[in-house]
Amino acid sequence: MSRRLTPPIHLLRAFVTTAQLGTVSAASSALHLTQSAVSKQVQELEQWVGMPLFARVRRRLQVTPAGQRYLAAVAPLLAQLQAVTLELVTSPAAGWTLNVSSLPSFNAKWLMPRLPAFSAAHKKILLNFVPHLEGYDFHRTDLDCAIRYGDGGWPGAVAEYLVGREMTFIAPPPDKMALPIRRPSDINEHTLLHHVSVPNVWPAWCEAHAVKRVNPHGDLRLDQYHVIVRAVSAGMGLALVPTCLVVDELRSGEVTAPLGEPFRVEAGYFLCYPEAKADLEPLQLFRTWLHEEVQRAAAVPPPAVKRRAPAR
Repeated sequence: MSRRLTPPIHLLRAFVTTAQLGTVSAASSALHLTQSAVSKQVQELEQWVGMPLFARVRRRLQVTPAGQRYLAAVAPLLAQLQAVTLELVTSPAAGWTLNVSSLPSFNAKWLMPRLPAFSAAHKKILLNFVPHLEGYDFHRTDLDCAIRYGDGGWPGAVAEYLVGREMTFIAPPPDKMALPIRRPSDINEHTLLHHVSVPNVWPAWCEAHAVKRVNPHGDLRLDQYHVIVRAVSAGMGLALVPTCLVVDELRSGEVTAPLGEPFRVEAGYFLCYPEAKADLEPLQLFRTWLHEEVQRAAAVPPPAVKRRAPAR
């Protein structure tokens, strides 16, 4: 094989990433390199092939016609190379490592209590947890799947709904709440706790229950559901949280559900993974186990809720 016709992989990766993301800045972030390093690698590849692959138009990079033809051929080859290498290094003979990202509240309240059963059933699979703030970029080679919260519309990823669309209205235990909740409009006597990433849940709940929020200025905003549940149990206010994250606290009486019925929303927790890794065996085993656990949890009766009679 002629060395002249086989450019180094790192040069091809710099070219493909820059072309796909559109800027050197975005490519440098994805590749964890400096912008100057990415620019240098692209220029070196252009020297290698003897023609420009990018043109600068109005201070923006534009892939040349030759670059577009090269990109169409090289990108699938790099993806295939990554896939076969990943299959080799994660083969059963060597044991599998599955790189996972999961949101902290879901991790703490739902996933971690169940993981011993997964580990016992799949002893050759090691789950390596990537920091959740890094769990959104499937261009990374060290991320196989992520559990994310939203409506399931993430470009470049397969998204399979797991759980979380049912929200429960929770309140402190009676000894920590001066004014009881007997009807939806009673929320106006209390502080509401909001999740900063899900700002529309309380407005949707109020609209569904024909409640006009009188004074929202004293409400609190927090960034993790398990922190919100703790705040409610301490008497700091009322909250709407995914039912799957508050089952234990409802059973123990740390929080109450004075209005009973859950409130359904469109957002929930999804298992997400890139299409290129859909056939990865450890991912498929983890995926199957997650869906089985969701079904098993759904078969367990919900915590008993003591309902209050409405005031007359």
